[in-house]
Amino acid sequence: MLAPSGPRGPSTRELVLLVSLLWLAGNGLRITILAVPPVIPLIRTELGLSETQVGILTGLPPVLFACTAVLGSLLIARFGALTTLIAGLLATAAGSALRGAAPEMWTLYAATVVTGFGVAIMHPSLPPLVRGWLPHRIGFGTAVFTNGLLVGEILPVALTIPVVLPWLNNSWRESFLLWAAPVVAIALILLLLAPRPPAPAQRTPQRWWPDWHDPLIWRLGIALGVANAMYFTANAFLPDYLHHLGRADLVSAALTALNVGQIPASLLLLAVAGKLERAIWPHVVCGAGALAAVIGIVVLPGPGIVACAAILGFFNAAILILMLAMPPLLAPPEDVHRVSAAMFTISYSCAVITPIFSGLLWDMTGVAWTAFVPLGVCAVVLMAIAPTIRFDRTS
Repeated sequence: MLAPSGPRGPSTRELVLLVSLLWLAGNGLRITILAVPPVIPLIRTELGLSETQVGILTGLPPVLFACTAVLGSLLIARFGALTTLIAGLLATAAGSALRGAAPEMWTLYAATVVTGFGVAIMHPSLPPLVRGWLPHRIGFGTAVFTNGLLVGEILPVALTIPVVLPWLNNSWRESFLLWAAPVVAIALILLLLAPRPPAPAQRTPQRWWPDWHDPLIWRLGIALGVANAMYFTANAFLPDYLHHLGRADLVSAALTALNVGQIPASLLLLAVAGKLERAIWPHVVCGAGALAAVIGIVVLPGPGIVACAAILGFFNAAILILMLAMPPLLAPPEDVHRVSAAMFTISYSCAVITPIFSGLLWDMTGVAWTAFVPLGVCAVVLMAIAPTIRFDRTS
């Protein structure tokens, strides 16, 4: 096991290990969550779920992300970020395995709550680990675990239907068990290889409840909420929008473009990490690019929608990475977990609320493209709020 990095930073060997651990942890945040959408038709058929019940199943994780992020802050203050991360990974894997054994709807919901809880407490643990492991390369470390998160979103979506289900005789239950296995493996790797901070001679209790009166928390939370809201809302409404246009043949291509389009942004920010985080203009440019992509989805014909979905994914991922770097950059080391937890609470609340407004607009107007108006509003909010954040504030 490696010791924590010294004041001169980690050696090359240590850096490779730390980067690998962060990337794997990012994968663990999403693998079991995104294992659900590809098998929803199978679940609905076997358990007899209605569309409303399917909506509850897919909506439970972001609700958990919003409601229990602060509990993650409490666990970090009590047990440390690494222990909380490992516990979250194991809880997530257990929830996924329990979903595979669920005999009926309510047990499936309960197991999904366990899965969502595990991810929710993991969210605020990663920024403190970046701050502790790579204090001089915070932007780079954030881009690394976010790249892992994005890959963790794509793998189950891309592999479940063409590879996993045929291998498992089309069993959605066994697919949940299979996707739980790498999460357990990641937890064990972290347990064995991750560096531990030196134990203090006298431990002072850490604060865990966020300072909700701090305007910075709300600005960061809303800015991160823009990314989460646009991502979840676009995934929810692109399929129905394309069906409405008579282009159901483009649904798979559009959703793939939206998700795969995030990867180039994470790779680009890996290359330029450390040069953009404290500047205002990248945030404004990302907001403008996302707004242009939303407008393109509304006004362009079918293939143009697919291209704009990829552009939206690109700028959405850039916003996500830039904002996730803010807690370790702007908060004191002892407060990173509190600021992170507050950000996730606010941001995932935005992710839960925004699709509701999109659906209401479509239902009230009868005009399909109005479902994307809230996404445009989110982009404008980012452009307005970014100049008010003191990115030069030092932790």
